[in-house]
Parts: sequence; C-alpha cells; structure tokens
Amino acid sequence: MADPKEDAFLDDLDDAEAEEYADEMEEIDEEALELEQLRADRDQYKDRFMRALADAENARKRSEKDRREAENYGGSKLARDMLPVYDNMKRALEAATEEQRAVSGPLLEGVDLTMRELLSVFKKHGIDVISPEVGDRFDPQHHQAMFEAPVPGTRAGDIIQVAAEGFMLHDRLLRPAQVGVSSMPAG
Repeated sequence: MADPKEDAFLDDLDDAEAEEYADEMEEIDEEALELEQLRADRDQYKDRFMRALADAENARKRSEKDRREAENYGGSKLARDMLPVYDNMKRALEAATEEQRAVSGPLLEGVDLTMRELLSVFKKHGIDVISPEVGDRFDPQHHQAMFEAPVPGTRAGDIIQVAAEGFMLHDRLLRPAQVGVSSMPAG
C-alpha cells in the first residue's frame, strides 16, 4: 500500500492542478466575456456608423432635391405675378382694330415685340402656356370652370369659351386656364 505521505502529496498535487485549472478556466471565461463585450461594442459602433452614413446620404439627396426644386420653382411667385402683364398685353393686342393698327402701327408693333419677348423669357424659365380651344374637353387638372351653360350642339364637359389662358411651370400648374363649360344634357 502507498505511504500516506505520498497520498497526501498526490492529493495536494491534484488539488494544485485543479486549482490552477480552475484559475485558467476563470481567466479564459473572463477573456471570453471581454471578447464577447468587445464584439458587441464593435457591432454597436458598426451599426451607428452605417446609420450615420445612411443619414448623411439621405441628407445629401434631400439637399440636392431641394436645390433642384429651388432652381426650377423658386421664381414661381414672380412668374405668377407676371401673368396679369401677359393677359393685359394680349387683351391690348386683341382689342386693336384695323384702323388703330394703321394709325398706331409702330406702337402696337412694340407691344407685340414685348409680348413675344415675354413669351421667350417664359419659355426660357420653363413656363408654358395652356391654350385650350373651344370644343376641347374640360380637364380639371389644367382648366378652371368659370361658368356652365347649356349650348346646343355641344356635349356636357366641352369647353364653350376661353376666358384666360393657363400656365404650367415645368410640371406644376401655375394658373389653370379659365374656361366656360357646356352643361348640355345628353340626349
């Protein structure tokens, strides 16, 4: 049988190895926890970075869109204020009789040239005239009905009179064309 001193020594050795093993396992567990915490922090920072990057890209796109809209539509208030000038010049040219044209030819020619220049400036800045004709169908997207009247020989919804032309600024309605619309019942 083995000497009790040797058994105690072996037990002490086993205990020491077990203690050393437990210490190593504790260190490994602490390192694993620390590594896991570092991974979680890394993932959190990566997520924050990706979100910040996406926010920056969205802000860039939004500011580019705002810049384009300001460029295209920034002058809409001025353009809207210029529409009565167009209307008055057009009325002046339409009201002139042949006799007045003979007497005031150069003056009316100047008004006509000014009108053409105004239309050229409108075109340059993306303003297009909406010119409906009598007999066209009423389109609520581009026309404003000023009145309805039953007119024989027309269908309900046909334009029977154009009071004022409308205008588009690029793809936006600046002012609808003002029209009279037939209310003639079908039949």
